[in-house]
Amino acid sequence: MVAKWQESRWGNCGWPTIAECNWTSRRTLDPMKLAGLRLRQRDGVTCGPSVAVMAGALLDPARHAALAEPESGAALFAAEQLRVHADVNRIWPRRLGTTPWGMARALTAMGATAGVCYRWRLFRGRRDNLFDVVAAVSADRPVAMLVGRGIPRHWVLIVATAEGRLTCYEPSSGELRSVDVAAVRESRLTGLGYPRPFAFVTPCSNV
Repeated sequence: MVAKWQESRWGNCGWPTIAECNWTSRRTLDPMKLAGLRLRQRDGVTCGPSVAVMAGALLDPARHAALAEPESGAALFAAEQLRVHADVNRIWPRRLGTTPWGMARALTAMGATAGVCYRWRLFRGRRDNLFDVVAAVSADRPVAMLVGRGIPRHWVLIVATAEGRLTCYEPSSGELRSVDVAAVRESRLTGLGYPRPFAFVTPCSNV
């Protein structure tokens, strides 16, 4: 049903063109609007694809407009999770989730229309100043963060920053949740399911 709707409306890509959406500036791509739709991961292993699709909606006006449609956005979000999951996990078992390098590839694909490429790096512990993370998000470039406890378990997307805090899209709930930058550095996160960051997927360039 969703595939037929995608093809009939926008061709095989499933997304409208920027001209069809009448969007002209990335500054209008408000994560709060999408948060109101409570777009959630479809199962226990698609947090990564959910984060990638949400990042695409914040980087591409056409994707943002498509997901923001009340009647069809949720169905498209669910379908895109499956597509991204299959694309980035061709060798890695899907039941194990999405690797950092798989997430970097997914975000690079999602950011292509905005000219943004992504790479991943490990969390450096208390000495990690997170300057690259904060700078990217301040420039309206979302950053994926892999969190866990003893091992990496869950992906979230950092979508905004202000006054020493980071706003994160948490895909299991579909909510935006705020965390303190200091809590990230000290591995005492709350509200994201797990306390410790393990890796970040950041833009190759913040310009």
